[in-house]
Amino acid sequence: MGLALFYILIFPGFLFLGFLSLAFEFIDRKLYARLQNRVGPPWYQPLADLIKLAAKETVVPREAESRLFRAIPSFAMAATAAAFLYIPIWGKTSLFPFDSDLIVILYFLTIPTLTFFLAGWFSSSLYAEIGCIRAMTQFFAYEVPLYMSLLGPAMLAGTWSVSGITEFYSSNPALALCNLPGLIVAVFATQGKLERVPFDIPDAETEIVGGTFTEYSGRFLALFRMTIDAELVVASALIAAVFLPFFIPASPVFGFILFLIKVFIVVFLLALMRTALARLRIDQMVGFCWRILAPLSLLQVLIDLLVRGVLVS
Repeated sequence: MGLALFYILIFPGFLFLGFLSLAFEFIDRKLYARLQNRVGPPWYQPLADLIKLAAKETVVPREAESRLFRAIPSFAMAATAAAFLYIPIWGKTSLFPFDSDLIVILYFLTIPTLTFFLAGWFSSSLYAEIGCIRAMTQFFAYEVPLYMSLLGPAMLAGTWSVSGITEFYSSNPALALCNLPGLIVAVFATQGKLERVPFDIPDAETEIVGGTFTEYSGRFLALFRMTIDAELVVASALIAAVFLPFFIPASPVFGFILFLIKVFIVVFLLALMRTALARLRIDQMVGFCWRILAPLSLLQVLIDLLVRGVLVS
């Protein structure tokens, strides 16, 4: 029991994920700045921002649903931290692997978006309500392509376990190349899930102030920001485990270093996309997901079905 609590709360659980989230927030901001020919923040800036935000006064609007308003940020962070426990971070298997854990991870990663919607809806603010409706509209646009992009590699590997998928493709690295369309879809869909440029419509500061989080402040807003940073790490780790399962060493130390490198590669792709593209309208985002990402993810499924048919026969 004590060891399980250590895994959940310390490593590789909540505290470790929090540290990793701050580290990759700095890397993401630094990459974004350098790609724009700016200097970027110092290494301690994410932690300083978090401490400053948490120390500020927490204001709950009079018209808001007080209990839900206060509880929702904790649910968002807890779901994200729980998803991280089922992703391999130092080898081919995660800490708590089991059959169909991919479905559980996707379920946990769905919860933060739903909490963003509820947070905006129960804030009783016009700007927050517009932001949460946009967030939910995006959710129905990117979620199906994201699921289908992961469905193909899982079908080819013959398992719904992330650890099983990683182990399969690390033993058959040539087959991982068949999943390139799914990798492209997963990166774009993850950018939408994280509500980053060009899919930052729910948080468009020039249009709706702060979107879903307009009425949040203090430690509650800090927890939401921490959740978004943690989502960046968890989603990038999931993409790395499914689509980049190459050269996994037997040593846990070198395996962990390789894990960090792969997550960095995914974060770099997301930062590059954030730099190169301009914000889309909500109708453009939905059209892009259903007209381009969805067919591309379906193509991924068909490719994996054909390859699996050839291998089995």
